[in-house]
Amino acid sequence: QVQLVESGGGLVQAGGSLRLSCAASGSIFSINAMGWHRQAPGKQRELVAAISREGGTHFADSVKGRFTISIDNAKNTVTLQMNSLKPEDTAVYYCAAAPSVLMVRRGIPSYWGQGTQVTVSS
Repeated sequence: QVQLVESGGGLVQAGGSLRLSCAASGSIFSINAMGWHRQAPGKQRELVAAISREGGTHFADSVKGRFTISIDNAKNTVTLQMNSLKPEDTAVYYCAAAPSVLMVRRGIPSYWGQGTQVTVSS
């Protein structure tokens, strides 16, 4: 089993920044990719960004140029830096971990975090 603990959500004004972190523990040898999905009220969960342990990244078109993702393999931690936030970024953000980045991108990871709320006010 792998446990994912998220931190860093909160309330920010439009144009501001937030940083989300997710630390993995447990049977992490099976994890080769991590990432973030988000779910806004009344909408389906969607991919935000994914990263492999080798550093390959993938971003949703809606966040390209504004969000960056990084991974610290020594600490088994993935960080999502969110800049130029917009009200439409408001959602619950979920950390995901899986054996492959494709699984993270497709929203079928092996593990999900509990979610952290991000609210962007206009």
